[in-house]
Amino acid sequence: MPPRSKTGGNNRDDWTELRSALLAMQENIQMTISNSIQELTEAIVNRRDRQERESEEEEEEEVNHNPFARRYHDDRSEHDQEKVDRRWEAGFKVDLPEYHGSLKADELLDWIVAVNETLEFKEVPEERRVALVATKFRGKAAAWWMHLKNSRIRSGKSKIRSWEKLQKHLRQTFLPFNYDRMMYTRLQNLRQGSRSVEDYAEEFSLLLTRNEINDSETQLVSRFIGGLRPQIQSALSQFDPLTVPEAHRRATAFESQFRSSASWSGGSLRSRSVAQGTVETPHSGAPKESVDLTTSRLQPRHIQTACPNKSRRGLLADKSHWESNALFDDDELEEEDEIQVDQLEGDKGRLLVARRVCLAPTKTEEPWLKSNLFQSTCTINGKICRFVIDSGSSNNVISEEAMRKLGLKREDHPTPYNLQWIKEEIDMRIKHRALVNFSIRNHYKDRVYCDVAPMDVGHLILGRPWQYDRETVHDGRRNTYSFLFENRKIVLIPSPPEALTTTLPTRDKVCAAAEKKAAQRSTLFCSRSVFESEFCEEGVVWALIATTPTTSDTTEAPPRLAMLLEEFSDVFPAELPQSLLPLRDIQHQIDLVPGASLPNRPHYRMSPKEHEELRRQVEELVSKGHVRESLSPCAVPALLIPKKDGSWRMCIDSRAINKITVRYRFPIPRLDDLLDQIGTAKVFSKLDLKSGYHQIRIKPRDEWKTAFKTREGLFEWLVMPFGLSNAPSTFMRVMNQALRPYIGKFLVVYFDDILVFSSNTEEHIDHLRLILLVLRRETLFVARQKCDFATDRVLFLGYVVSSKGLSMDESKVDAVRSWPTPHTVSDVRSFHGLASFYRRFVPNFSAIMAPLTDCMKEGKLQWTEEAAAAFEVIKHKLTTAPILVLPDFEVPFELHCDASKLGFGAVLSQQSKPVTFYSEKLAGARSRYSTYDIEFYAIVQAIKHWKHYLFQREFILFTDHDALKHLDSQAKVSSRHASWIAFLQQFTFAIRHKSGKLNRVADALSRRHCLVSTMHTSVSGFASFSDLYESDSFFGPVLRDIKDGHPSAFTLHEGFLFKGVRLCVPTCSLRLKIIEELHREGHVGRDRSLHLVAASYFWPTLRRDVERFVERCRACQQAKGQATNAGLYLPLPVPTQPWTDVSMDFVLGLPRTQKGNDSIFVVVDRFSKMSHFIPCKRTTDAVLVA
Repeated sequence: MPPRSKTGGNNRDDWTELRSALLAMQENIQMTISNSIQELTEAIVNRRDRQERESEEEEEEEVNHNPFARRYHDDRSEHDQEKVDRRWEAGFKVDLPEYHGSLKADELLDWIVAVNETLEFKEVPEERRVALVATKFRGKAAAWWMHLKNSRIRSGKSKIRSWEKLQKHLRQTFLPFNYDRMMYTRLQNLRQGSRSVEDYAEEFSLLLTRNEINDSETQLVSRFIGGLRPQIQSALSQFDPLTVPEAHRRATAFESQFRSSASWSGGSLRSRSVAQGTVETPHSGAPKESVDLTTSRLQPRHIQTACPNKSRRGLLADKSHWESNALFDDDELEEEDEIQVDQLEGDKGRLLVARRVCLAPTKTEEPWLKSNLFQSTCTINGKICRFVIDSGSSNNVISEEAMRKLGLKREDHPTPYNLQWIKEEIDMRIKHRALVNFSIRNHYKDRVYCDVAPMDVGHLILGRPWQYDRETVHDGRRNTYSFLFENRKIVLIPSPPEALTTTLPTRDKVCAAAEKKAAQRSTLFCSRSVFESEFCEEGVVWALIATTPTTSDTTEAPPRLAMLLEEFSDVFPAELPQSLLPLRDIQHQIDLVPGASLPNRPHYRMSPKEHEELRRQVEELVSKGHVRESLSPCAVPALLIPKKDGSWRMCIDSRAINKITVRYRFPIPRLDDLLDQIGTAKVFSKLDLKSGYHQIRIKPRDEWKTAFKTREGLFEWLVMPFGLSNAPSTFMRVMNQALRPYIGKFLVVYFDDILVFSSNTEEHIDHLRLILLVLRRETLFVARQKCDFATDRVLFLGYVVSSKGLSMDESKVDAVRSWPTPHTVSDVRSFHGLASFYRRFVPNFSAIMAPLTDCMKEGKLQWTEEAAAAFEVIKHKLTTAPILVLPDFEVPFELHCDASKLGFGAVLSQQSKPVTFYSEKLAGARSRYSTYDIEFYAIVQAIKHWKHYLFQREFILFTDHDALKHLDSQAKVSSRHASWIAFLQQFTFAIRHKSGKLNRVADALSRRHCLVSTMHTSVSGFASFSDLYESDSFFGPVLRDIKDGHPSAFTLHEGFLFKGVRLCVPTCSLRLKIIEELHREGHVGRDRSLHLVAASYFWPTLRRDVERFVERCRACQQAKGQATNAGLYLPLPVPTQPWTDVSMDFVLGLPRTQKGNDSIFVVVDRFSKMSHFIPCKRTTDAVLVA
């Protein structure tokens, strides 16, 4: 009801009008809200559709590129807000970088930083980071990761699940030793030096990131400023920068100001001369007349520009007796402390030309620095040359001979001139010059124009033009030249006269040079021009002339052979190629025994000198490409072995890796088989491969198995090294595969030694061409200096092979002739080994060596007169050994055989010339054979020994036993004879009787009566037993009872008492000697020693004496314990009820379960046999088991 009003109807109308207005306003508001809601609803729907499309694209990319995207991506309700927040990532592709296991520290650290940034960007969960990062390992890093995981599994350790822990392992493996300390040291010692501020700041920032420095900003600014140049530090001290970037900006600005001003000292520094007022007169273009250098010798010293003969050029020859006082005193070189100073001595090596004037200095008592010009050595075109720095020379000069030897290109001189050399009558025209590139110690490389002139003072003279261009400063007392070169101060140090001894041969070197081959030129002491000049001055000159002695049997190589060697000069390089040789069909493969543990031996301790030599040799191998750095999980040590010449040979102790290597039994050729193939050849050539093992590559992916350790690090071979178990087999496989078509026809090969043999020279050169073609095709290189070509005798594998046959090496003959009398078992074995190598040259070798073999029995040397006689006999036989003919399989063999009770001997010959000898000593049952059986046995054994010669070939058998001719006609034969006859029926031969007088060689082999020896045994002390028995308290009554005829358990035999078979020992010192002798044979203990003594000897207190001696034995006390024997093994008692007696054991090495168990604890009741199997871990301790 509307409110009533006193005014009546007017109020009602107003209320109605107000209500109508309100209703209209309400309708308008509802319509507006409805329209707004509809618009908002449409906008929300459109926005949601767009968001869903963007989310689908984002999730598709996440699933494709992130392995850790959620698997059930259809359920988006829980992550809508997160996806809305990460919409901006759509379209970005961020992936982890790969790591290949580089040993460069910067690459690893930069990779770790990039991985950390990517992991944070992708918000990868911590538990999945290691698995994700491991997918980016490649090459060495992947191999290292697999080895790390497997080793942790084998040792029972848990997996690496933390990214921080994986970073720690990566740093320990791929960063250098003490890397953090090195980086901190670099930061502490960082100085700007000659670098720009930008370069210094860049390295400063890099070192800050590599070090975990907790310095404040003020401390970092102090570090940065402290390493700048002093000029920049002084300028920055006025501004006091607060941050490192501010200090960097200001330092860069100051550097720019200093560079534009004259106060900057970072550029090239110039030396100042005292003579400021002198001006050098330029040279005229016209040629000048000859120059008299004697003016400098006769007139007082003066400045070059004030010289009265300044229009004439000249060179000052090197005369040691001319004193050259300094003309000027140069100021010291102004330089910054930061400039690196290199003090360079001359290059080391063999000089290009061995020449020097033979003029002795007149003042030998003066120091060489005072009386000599600056002389040193440099390198030109890879050759070591001697140069002289002479300020009195107006030009740079190079000798004619050096130009010819070095093959330098000459050009016409722009201003030719005449040069007067030493004397007025010796005048020459300089018409050519050359551009010479030279270097000193690889620190200083330069090129200069030099005039070409004949001279003997040296190969190169650096005169005033070079000194002027390089602004050199001469220190007159030390005789050094210093100058700036590429921001380095170079100080050239002169070489003392003894350092140039290669140019002045001594008497010993002259004698050695006279013994060289005729193909080499004799050393030239003095040139012809200098000799004539000195002869004219002195009148009488003594000359020492070295000549090469010629021998009558020296033959020149045929021209066709010389042309052949020149054609194949690439097969005979001076050094192996620096790069790796190509892979062959056969590489050295290393297969390890499955399941074997990899060795990791520490490197050996060495002296500093040995470490330096080992480092040098390893660096040389790395530079040649034979060795590289390694990350191998296995390693063996490297060591040095001294050579006879005082140098060192690097060896690898590969015993540990050889123990777990599968051996391959490729046949190694027998030496006697190789010699048999030579036959009747007349011309021989021997080829020796150059570092043959290093010409064979290791099979790819097997290099890590050859790793070796030094103090500097771990390295692995890329070529086949010495010491590996299968290396000989691999090498023989390569050689046999390459040379198989020719082996046995005109060639034999034994590892890196190749012997080519032919009937005549023309055929031999054709054979050589075939072999060299094969070597070139297979990329095999030969050492020319170790080869012999087209000769009638050659040393091959310890034998001298010639057209006459086979003989011993003369050097080995000399070694045998001078062999001293052996004093130890090792000495006898060494001599026996050398003699056995040449046993084919010695008839009856076994019988002669028998006394030497017998003297080494039981590991002790018992040198007897028979052994001494045999030693002298075998030395005589070896030094007078005959020349054996090589077997010719086209000619029938002759077998001469004879035997005696001592042994038998046999000779295999052809056309009455011996091929080889064989003998055997008879011992044991065979020495008791009948004469017929011994002769028969000798024939059988000789044919067995030479079966490879005689099988399927006809031969003639000579014997001095006539009954052997009727072998086939015997009616009855014994079983022994039947087996021998069955063996002989394989061969085709004719038996001929030859009496002992005619069969002298074989008869002498079997009869060596001088070797028959008689051994006498005597023991000192036993002879006194008969006197000691009577005074002995125990054996005295026993002896009297026996003499009186009373029955007794003792017997008397030749004055000795016996109890049964045991000798009675009276009271004397021999009791202790007997116990000591028997006990010390093996220190076998109390019971065994008592048994040994009681078996042969008797006395009343024997047991007590033995026990007391064993208790006091020093060796037994040190090596044996005091525990007594535990007695015999007894069975375990049988239990009477269940679970009172149990047995326990573990089963180990099982696959790991999901719960981490890898072992089983087994408990068995011995009464009921009930078993319990409990899973456990290998690392479970006793508390957890209980």
